[in-house]
Amino acid sequence: MSILILKRISSSLLIITLVFMSNIAKAELPDFTKLVEKHSAAVVNISTKQSDKSSKKPPGLNSEQGEIFDELMKRFLDKDRGSFPPDREASSLGSGFITSKDGYVVTNYHVIAQADEIIVRLSDRRELSAELVGVDKRSDVALLKVDATDLPVLETGSSKRLKVGEWVVAIGSPFGFDHSVTAGIVSAKGRSLPSENYVPFIQTDVAINPGNSGGPLFNLKGEVVGINSQIFSRTGGFMGVSFAIPIDVAQRVVEQLKSKGKVSRAWLGVYIQEVTRDLALSFGLENPTGALIVNVINDGPAKGILEQGDIVLEFDGKLVKNASALPVIVGSTTLDEDVELKVRRGNKTETLKIRLAELPSEDQARKAPKKVEKPKEKNVLLGMELVDLDEESKKDLDVKKGVLVKGIKGDPARSAGIEAGDLIMMFKGEHISDLKDLNTLGENIEVGKTYAILILRDGAARFLALKADKTGSEK
Repeated sequence: MSILILKRISSSLLIITLVFMSNIAKAELPDFTKLVEKHSAAVVNISTKQSDKSSKKPPGLNSEQGEIFDELMKRFLDKDRGSFPPDREASSLGSGFITSKDGYVVTNYHVIAQADEIIVRLSDRRELSAELVGVDKRSDVALLKVDATDLPVLETGSSKRLKVGEWVVAIGSPFGFDHSVTAGIVSAKGRSLPSENYVPFIQTDVAINPGNSGGPLFNLKGEVVGINSQIFSRTGGFMGVSFAIPIDVAQRVVEQLKSKGKVSRAWLGVYIQEVTRDLALSFGLENPTGALIVNVINDGPAKGILEQGDIVLEFDGKLVKNASALPVIVGSTTLDEDVELKVRRGNKTETLKIRLAELPSEDQARKAPKKVEKPKEKNVLLGMELVDLDEESKKDLDVKKGVLVKGIKGDPARSAGIEAGDLIMMFKGEHISDLKDLNTLGENIEVGKTYAILILRDGAARFLALKADKTGSEK
């Protein structure tokens, strides 16, 4: 009898445990149904059309050859009409969302780029022709306007308050399948992509595919916290890494597009690079941090204030953790006002003031150096065969000073990534005018120590970390 009672108690405990575990699982997993029911109506499908303006005739034909080509095309391609087919139309597909009852729609710039016609399809199957209010290529945001009233609208949240690990939901039109819902978590914040300097992307594992671009990313409150923009993929499809534009960034862009049709950003007028561990040691920093200035643009706001070799540690009271953080901070700073920045210069940390100007609409072109064939004096230092530049070479390279790397002779230069054809501009924190300057600085080189060296390659400046050793220190 006692054994039977024990069995019944054990069975009851097992059932209670399973029910308890089931309730815990239900409590931890979110229910997205109400969010989707309430907000999906404000998500739209966007399609575009553009004429194929490609040339109808092969280039380089004279008049007689052109007539022959015309006749062949009449015979074989368009016999009935005796003329060329009309321009073909290319179409693209994406997503967007409504931000005002009177018809403002936000999407990605790349969804509507070069479009001759933009069609916005609503959840009630209406198709409306959209007017392009403005675009911002740098943030990949576009603002559209459709002629309609009393439209459903999405509420915006704050991407700053978004936390890594938080649940997020995407609604869009992957491969043209309208109002597809996918969910996941925030994988990281403040991601920098190679082609984007002004957007600190939100990384998620939400399934995003072609057609999702421009659609909203929601938090569990149903607030838009991002605009789904890009995926990392080796196949063209989803691989677990998606990127969204933070809504805080997008809102600033949309407000400017709505008020003046374009976006104004501040700029510093410098070229920067990351501070690696070796470079940090060469500049006397304990940890790799900040943005390293490799070049100062002549007409930029930083001219006469910042110098090559400066490391920007703070800007306008904000910590610059790495190089990719600086353009984002600068781009969101108010124009025409003095701001403070902290820089590492030499062995000291200095506080400077600078007034930012508006970022030019087009990036300044870099002039690639021409091949130099006229060395004056040769020398070998730290594994490099070095030559002075004559006046003609300086003119060809569009520089006033520097020492040319003629060849690589040892491990220090090779390990640092220096190549033949590089122009040495700075060494040990000092600007280099000629080979004599470089030799003077090279007299006190310590074996095993790492030195920062600034080189110019194909018109672009870059700091490298050069570690001296016995095999490459001979002159």
